[in-house]
Amino acid sequence: MPAVPFIRRPLACSIAAALIPITATLLCSTASAQDGTANNGTMVVVGTALKVDAPLVETPRPVSSVDREELDTRNVQQLDETFRYRAGVLAGHYGSDNNTDWLKVRGFDQSTYQDGLRIYREGFYQWLPEPFGLERIDVFKGPSSILYGEAPPGGLINAVSKRPTQTPQGQVNLQLGNRNHRQIGIDTSGPLGESDNVRYRMVGLYKERDGDVNATDNERYYFAPSLAVDVSEDTTVTFLASVQKDDGVPVNGFKLPYGTVQNTPFGRVDPQTNLSEPGYDQDKRTQWGLGYELRHSLNDTWAFEQDLRYSELDLDLRSTYVLSMVDDRRASRGHVYRDGNIDSWTVDNRVVGTWYTDRTENTLLLGVDYQNLALKGQEADNFAFGEPIDIFNPTYGNFTPIGQNDLITREIDKEQTGFYAQNQLRLDDRWVLLGGVRYDQAETENRNVTADTTQRSDDDQVSWSGGAMYLGENGINPYVSYTESFDPVGRVDSSGDLYEPREGRQWEVGVKVAPFSWDGYITAAVFDLQESNTLVNSPAGFQVQEGERTSQGFELEGVGYVTDDLKVTAAYTYNDSRLEDDRRASLIPRHQASTWLDYAVTGGALDGITLGGGVRYVGSSVDADNSISDVSSYTLVDAMVGYEFADGWQAQINVNNLTDKEYVASCEFWCYYGESRSVIGSVSYRW
Repeated sequence: MPAVPFIRRPLACSIAAALIPITATLLCSTASAQDGTANNGTMVVVGTALKVDAPLVETPRPVSSVDREELDTRNVQQLDETFRYRAGVLAGHYGSDNNTDWLKVRGFDQSTYQDGLRIYREGFYQWLPEPFGLERIDVFKGPSSILYGEAPPGGLINAVSKRPTQTPQGQVNLQLGNRNHRQIGIDTSGPLGESDNVRYRMVGLYKERDGDVNATDNERYYFAPSLAVDVSEDTTVTFLASVQKDDGVPVNGFKLPYGTVQNTPFGRVDPQTNLSEPGYDQDKRTQWGLGYELRHSLNDTWAFEQDLRYSELDLDLRSTYVLSMVDDRRASRGHVYRDGNIDSWTVDNRVVGTWYTDRTENTLLLGVDYQNLALKGQEADNFAFGEPIDIFNPTYGNFTPIGQNDLITREIDKEQTGFYAQNQLRLDDRWVLLGGVRYDQAETENRNVTADTTQRSDDDQVSWSGGAMYLGENGINPYVSYTESFDPVGRVDSSGDLYEPREGRQWEVGVKVAPFSWDGYITAAVFDLQESNTLVNSPAGFQVQEGERTSQGFELEGVGYVTDDLKVTAAYTYNDSRLEDDRRASLIPRHQASTWLDYAVTGGALDGITLGGGVRYVGSSVDADNSISDVSSYTLVDAMVGYEFADGWQAQINVNNLTDKEYVASCEFWCYYGESRSVIGSVSYRW
């Protein structure tokens, strides 16, 4: 479907009146998403939900998006900072981590994609997208196997890379901040030569910063070139590449309930206290990927699309963590060791046909995709690492390093082939009917080479989805949808056995509102999500499968302009997530709410100044066995001030957790302090 042009509309609703108080009453909210090439404003076009372009407010599936402008406004440094002001997504529950992006969607884990192709994250082998290299980030809420194959039931994150532009443009960005933050980024794009048939983009970045725990840090190099070639009027190929190198000491936020949410004779453990081994621990990671996107128009009805990427990730990880108290001051510790690499091929082929009658518009999608993963490396999990450590006054070095005899060699091979079909029928410009089916065949082989043992699984699955939406004349579009997920897990349990595949299913009823008098829109949804063979963390540090898990809730989300200069983003989430025995699921709060305001000063002595500020509320949660019945709620304040002081030049200061609030973000068997205050100043020049 062609992109819908940007239409700027005055906003008729009084969003400001809905913000009393900010964290309790959030009336005007929307999910925002853009297509892959342009900001299309109110009538947003998104491809993540359907793999074909369709206006978000006319799609019976839940998707939210954060575009480049918002990423810059809030100066997002990590992927898991993206959706702080969106409904249905929990982030920051493990504090600020420098080697993993932690997100929960509707109470469950999610899978991560980049440019519509899966990023493999097996165990500690985590591919980390660099936000500076992204054009936007989408979140698909709920099971998504119908189009993307194996995936957890929470949903998926799709990070969309920056692409070549027809208009020459560029940016240089310099940043300094607390925790020794330093960054320089360069982004340039445009036609290659006099013709715009060949276009390029080069994105590069260097940054370093200390972690939120003492004696931790990370240094990153990132380079992402891309090239778009119009082979003919009907065919375009876009080549996308990236390489990223991280080197540092990992932030390990594991702390115990004793000394965090529980009082002790010695007071509380300081949030910045490092209970690991900073002189021994390390996280060295190199990731690179190379692929292309092919778009070919066969005729006026049919088009062929192909996405392909090959990627590699090399990891050398040593990470020590606290396990349990042995007396009133000291705790035992465990250690994770991983030294290996993971490589993968992913390819997605599809044909899209669109045809019309007097009363209908029909879009048929047929596709086949293939994913291949190979992991090989040495590993060790030591649950009695060194001498116990004083959690109030730690001293380091009382341990024996991991030796060659402690290591096992692990090899995991995983293949999946999926065949899918989806049809969307638009009837009389009033009804949108959506249906899809997918067949997956997945094979997993997990070999312990050292012990000469092999675990194999061969899983087949048929997934269904459906939805219906009524397009009201007043821009109020109610809908109902059903989706499923299928996730064969490539990891093994503590006995060396592969986990059973996880399966999810969700019913959702909602409404998307976009009256023509608004510059903005609202989404609201009620969902019922279930997962079988769910995974939960155990006290021994590994995951076990425990029956069924449910998540039921309500979401309200919106973006809109109160005036031409004042924009409001607001969200509220209610989520009741429970395990099979009716215990509340750990980490997941029942209530979340947020509001962010952007105000641009135009005219007068303050012309060129932009003010931004937000409030984030996260309700109370429980630990894994519900013994800590109330991990306290918390409210955080963020702020931004920007000033365009010359043509193309802008200075900006971002502060997250403005009051430097000290809080425990969540507990399961461990407890995790939330991120301390972050202050980053930046100067950028654009042309």
